[in-house]
Amino acid sequence: MSGLPAYAELHCLSNFSFQRGASSAQELFERAKQQGYAALAITDECSLAGIVRALEASEATGVPLIVGSEIAIEDGPKLVLLAESQDGYRALCELITMARRRAGKGAYRALRADFERPLDGLLALWVPRCDAGRDAADAAWVGAMFPERAWIAAHLHRGPDDAGRAEELGALSARFCFPVVACGDVHMHVRKRRALQDTMTAIRLHTTLAEAGRALFPNGERHLRTRQAMQAIHPAAWLAESVAVARRCTFGLRQLAYT
Repeated sequence: MSGLPAYAELHCLSNFSFQRGASSAQELFERAKQQGYAALAITDECSLAGIVRALEASEATGVPLIVGSEIAIEDGPKLVLLAESQDGYRALCELITMARRRAGKGAYRALRADFERPLDGLLALWVPRCDAGRDAADAAWVGAMFPERAWIAAHLHRGPDDAGRAEELGALSARFCFPVVACGDVHMHVRKRRALQDTMTAIRLHTTLAEAGRALFPNGERHLRTRQAMQAIHPAAWLAESVAVARRCTFGLRQLAYT
């Protein structure tokens, strides 16, 4: 695969994101190795439940693991948080614990106030809402909580206006001085797993596939795509930024030890 850009996937759900992720860690890491990824982040929703399985898959395939989690803040932005260091891992564990303890089994409530504490060693990928007014407010808040440690997550999935969306993200980057990083919002390791992912979505929403409508993804692009496919729809700088972010994440679970 010479001549292809290096790429690290920084936003990926495994089947430990209940009724969302449709592939196991082993499947995801084997696919990442096949495609020559520089690293793979497992970012299950407000959870680290699958991270040991991810470590085993990482070590079996040789693809570096980045530890992270996707968290949607109540009346706030959605963030993908990545542990840069052991301090960052500790902060991530605290955030998840607080959010889960606030809600019943299987749910969580993350609040803006949870982030008003030292979060050294934790990197943030911000997922804009496509709402100019709210994005401006979210950007200011994210920048304050994660100074010099925030990026705009670019999710392009061959939609009807990827070019327009890319232009919007570029404008946000210029206005708020956040770099843009390409990432996939991955829910499955290969495209053909989409039927299962659709079924899980319908079950989660207590509806049928026929009635789920726009709640289902419009296509199968939320898989670990080839680097050729990523290169075709993302600026080279956004792909390079994914590798730069991955290199910053030096934390590994093997660093942990009981005291």
